Amino acid sequence: MPEPIQTLTTIDAVRALVRDARADGRRIALVPTMGALHEGHAELVRTGLERADLVIASVFVNPMQFGPHEDLDRYPRTPDADTAALAELGVAAVFMPTVDEMYPDGGRSETLVTAGHLGMVLEGRSRPGHYDGVLTVVTKLLSIVGPDVALFGEKDAQQLFLVRRMVRDLNLPVEVVGVPTVREPDGLALSSRNRMLRPGERADALALSRALAAAGSAADRGVEAMLAAAQSVFQSDTGVQLDYLAIVDPATFRLAPAEHHGPVQVLVAARVGAVRLIDNAVFTIA
Repeated sequence: MPEPIQTLTTIDAVRALVRDARADGRRIALVPTMGALHEGHAELVRTGLERADLVIASVFVNPMQFGPHEDLDRYPRTPDADTAALAELGVAAVFMPTVDEMYPDGGRSETLVTAGHLGMVLEGRSRPGHYDGVLTVVTKLLSIVGPDVALFGEKDAQQLFLVRRMVRDLNLPVEVVGVPTVREPDGLALSSRNRMLRPGERADALALSRALAAAGSAADRGVEAMLAAAQSVFQSDTGVQLDYLAIVDPATFRLAPAEHHGPVQVLVAARVGAVRLIDNAVFTIA
C-alpha cells in the first residue's frame, strides 16, 4: 500500500519533504492544479508516477490569474475530495497553501514573470494579465518544489506553450511534460469549470468539440476552409457565445497563414451561459 498522503500548507514543510526525498535519491514530479480535480488531473498524476519516484500535487486557486470581473469567487473548491482522490492515486503530498502563504504582501506579487507578446493575444487578449499570473505562480511552485518534471494538461495549449518557453528562457532545471486532454465519451474536454454548467448548458458546451472536429474534417483544404467549417458550428448554435477561434502553428503559436502546410493547432474559447470554456486540437495540413 502507498504511504498516507501528507497535506502541507507551508513552503517550509514542502522544502523539508523535498530535502528528505533528495537525500534518498528520489526523483520528484510536480502536478500544479487549482483543485476541483477530475480525471484529467488524475492522468497528470499517473504520468508523473511513471516519470518520477514521488509526486507532489499543489492545490491553489491563484488569484493573480483571475481578472477583476472573472469567476474567482465562483471557482469550485473541494479540498477534502481533492485530497482523497490524490491519496487514492498514490500522491505523496499535496501542497495546499493559503493566499497569504504564497503572496504575503497583500495577496499579490509585485514581481511578475511576464508572458510578453504571446501573453496578450488569444486567451491573453480575453483575459488581460492572466498569463503573467500563471507564469508567476508556476515559477514560485517550481522554486518551492524544485521538481525534476512538471506535468501540465494540453487543454490549455497557450499556457503549456508559455510555460515551456519560460522554462527555456530562464534556464530552469525542470522537464515540462504535456499530457493529452481527457474527454467525456461525447467529446467534451474535462474541466473543473464543467461542474458550473447548468443542465441545459452541458449539451451546448459540445459546440466546442464539434467545431474542432469540423475544422479537422476540412484540413485537406487548408487553413481558411478549416476556420470556415469551425465557425459554421457556432453560427448554428445560439446557446454559445464564441470568444475566439484561431489556427496557429504549434511550433511558434503564431497565427498560421492561409498557405500553411504541416501541423496546425485549432484553438477555441466560448462562453456557455456564465461559464467560459476552452479547447483545442492538432491537425496536419498536407
